[in-house]
Parts: sequence; C-alpha cells; structure tokens
Amino acid sequence: MRIISGSHKSRVIRAPKNLPVRPTTDLAKEALFNILVNNFDLSEVMVLDLFAGTGNITYEFFSRGAIGVTSIDADLRCVNFIRQTAKEFGFDAVLCFRSDAFRFLNHCENQYDIIFCDPPYELQGIGEIPKTVIDRKLLKPGGWLVMEHSREYNFSEMKGFLQQRKYGKVNFSIFSADDESH
Repeated sequence: MRIISGSHKSRVIRAPKNLPVRPTTDLAKEALFNILVNNFDLSEVMVLDLFAGTGNITYEFFSRGAIGVTSIDADLRCVNFIRQTAKEFGFDAVLCFRSDAFRFLNHCENQYDIIFCDPPYELQGIGEIPKTVIDRKLLKPGGWLVMEHSREYNFSEMKGFLQQRKYGKVNFSIFSADDESH
C-alpha cells in the first residue's frame, strides 16, 4: 500500500500481516480519489473513515490536505497501528477511536463532508449504514457517503443513492443526503 498523491505521495504503508483487514487496492483508491477531487476541495473537508483498518484511506485524505479525519475501527490492533502511523507521518489531526461502526453512527453528533465506509464484505447489515447516515443527517450539505462493497450488493434503490463505480472486484456506491429521488 502507498499514498497516491499529496504531501506524502509515494510513502509506503507497511501494515503488520496479522491485522484483520482487506485494504482498498491502490488502483481502486486512485480511481476513487480522482472522482473525489473533481467534486470536492479536499483541503476543506472533514472526513469519517469507518472500518478504517490500516488507515490507508485516512492517510490519503491527510496527504491531500483534509482538515481532519476521524477513523473508526473495532479492532484495537488497527486503532493502534493507525495512531502510530499517523504520528510517524505527522498527521496530528487524526482522531482514531476503537468502536463498533454501527454504534458510532447511532451516537455520532458530528457532520462530515465525506464518509468513507469499507466494511468486511461478509458483514451482516451493511445496508443499514447508508440509511443511518442519511436519516441521522451525518453528512454536511453536498456531502457524500462512499461505500466500498462486493458486487453482490446493489444499493441503487436506496434513498440518497447517486452512482456506483466498479474497479475490478471493488465496487463503490456513492450517496448524498441532497438527493431525495429515492
């Protein structure tokens, strides 16, 4: 894994082999960030990274100038790795918490410009995530929820759905609270 662009471009992220993660591939991450930079000024965004794993997405946002990123993961090893790596990279504005993502969303009182969510593909109830984010108004006006998922999921009929993008085996569904068409 590496940081694709920004102040820390090409920095390699060396995660321990024992972390229970499936990091977003560099190809998919680069494609996703190409979409994001065409829709957001990344130097002005507040981001929530759910199921943060190695922090791969967290570091990419910070390298590109994000104001702040809150990283959530249920595994203490992942949380400790993110904190350690963020410190090594000088990303002082990382907030990293150990929490169940569903519990965090149901108690969160903040709003974000971008929420990135990369749950385990086999996780039960991932369809509740977009619903909770939209219903609880966790996105700022114009904000997006980006869900990474396997091709078995189809979110196109859900409230707030904007588009789906496919990159190999990786799928991203994008939602916005501003889209009330569903």
